[in-house]
Amino acid sequence: MDSGLLMLVALFAGFYGAVVGVGGATILIPALTLLFKVDIRYAIAASLLSVVATSSVSASHFLKKEIANLRLAVLLETGTVVGALLGFYISTRIHSSTLFILFAGFLLLSSFVMLRAKSASLATSNHPWSVRLAMSTYYQGPQGERVDYMIESLPFAVMMMFFSGVAAALLGAGAILAILIMDLVVKLPFKVSAATSSIMTGVAAAAASAAFVVHGDVRPEIVAPVTIGIIAGSYLGARAMVKMPVALLRKVFVVALILLSIRMGARGFGL
Repeated sequence: MDSGLLMLVALFAGFYGAVVGVGGATILIPALTLLFKVDIRYAIAASLLSVVATSSVSASHFLKKEIANLRLAVLLETGTVVGALLGFYISTRIHSSTLFILFAGFLLLSSFVMLRAKSASLATSNHPWSVRLAMSTYYQGPQGERVDYMIESLPFAVMMMFFSGVAAALLGAGAILAILIMDLVVKLPFKVSAATSSIMTGVAAAAASAAFVVHGDVRPEIVAPVTIGIIAGSYLGARAMVKMPVALLRKVFVVALILLSIRMGARGFGL
């Protein structure tokens, strides 16, 4: 296995994951399984550990720039962590081909999220929890302008985040579902969703990766170059995301996601 090429792929995965908030696993797991022929369980374990690194790097930058909503992340994380533990339990009891098929569907869901994120409606009222916990705030736009926003449907969002945790452990990538929930249920601006998701996925990945370590699915020869590359990529991506218009990048990448989903689905069905 070419560690240099693996590190380069991880760098791109980390960059893109930080820019659009979907997590590097969207790219990393298909690359490891299809390009490097890595067992999907090892790929998921490496992805989870790399997500912890990505989250640590990008989250600090998003918090410094006051884009991520830390109070909201802490509340929603209560559902995510519980789901992550259940997801690992399920992953140890299903066949690898099923994981390929599930991930193919997950990539199609990613495409849907990316296509609709720009046109999603924003919250028009504050949920009582948001008022009591002082969650509604603002972030700075590309030109430094103040952009205020509100937060809706928090109880339902916490419940739905349980499934995001399941996806994080089962497929090594729960950020897409987390963004979908914050986009459709909580109705946050996309940049706030992406930045807040970066914090949350790191916590869920840490919970799930510990279980994979105990189960013996972590391979240092894979994790080491992946972690180095994804840390560098997420650092660059987090800095770029603050000022970068992501709409075009998202649309271009949707095509790649659809093609990858077809390829991984075909492999799951043995084609």
